[in-house]
Amino acid sequence: MAKAVKKKPAGKKRAAKKQPGIRPVRWLVRWVFRGAFFAAALMLLAVFAYSVINPITTPYMFSEGQRVGGVDQQWVDLDEISPHMARSVVAAEDANFCLHWGFDMAAIRNALDGGANRGASTISQQVVKNVYLWQGRSWFRKALEAVMTPVVEAIWTKRRIVEVYLNVAEFGDGVFGVEAAARANFKVGPEDLSAVQAARLAAVLPNPKARSAKNPSEYITKRARSVADGAATILADGRAKCFES
Repeated sequence: MAKAVKKKPAGKKRAAKKQPGIRPVRWLVRWVFRGAFFAAALMLLAVFAYSVINPITTPYMFSEGQRVGGVDQQWVDLDEISPHMARSVVAAEDANFCLHWGFDMAAIRNALDGGANRGASTISQQVVKNVYLWQGRSWFRKALEAVMTPVVEAIWTKRRIVEVYLNVAEFGDGVFGVEAAARANFKVGPEDLSAVQAARLAAVLPNPKARSAKNPSEYITKRARSVADGAATILADGRAKCFES
């Protein structure tokens, strides 16, 4: 005989499994972390790429090209640039370039003591700003610059930083890079720049639109002499070794 099937008591239905609700805070935190990871990976990829690939243009170069109808710029390797030029820009803009990891803390303290009109940006910071970011003084841009500068210092060589700087720095209205600057101002190639010519080019930084290396004012002439002395000093005391070896 077949066994009788026991019936479950009526009214005692199994309770439906409760579906978990959406937790907006957890969802937001998860996507924030994903976004941060993606941004960090993109930044590392961009930094690695330009450690071996020469930038075709920069955000600022592009915007200036739109404004003036094109820019004059030609990439040259550091080996094809007069060593006077590399020493001059380092002496003018960041004499302790070989001694720091992206930020010159002594210069920052001096700038704070001297007020807002004194700058303390290193060449590494300027490369990050020129190659990857945009011009301006916003805190957001400065924060990105502060994050990216040590990464560039860790991945690029000092020699590469100077090479990129010399090729993307603005030396006049629509004139970018030392190759274009040497020909526009002195009608020579970058490899033939003399100590005086290199010092004059470095002396127009960081305000090349208002200063001229070709027709230097008394201020630029005086500053160029100071830059030339500084270039000789960093050569003698070893502070040029990191980008000349």
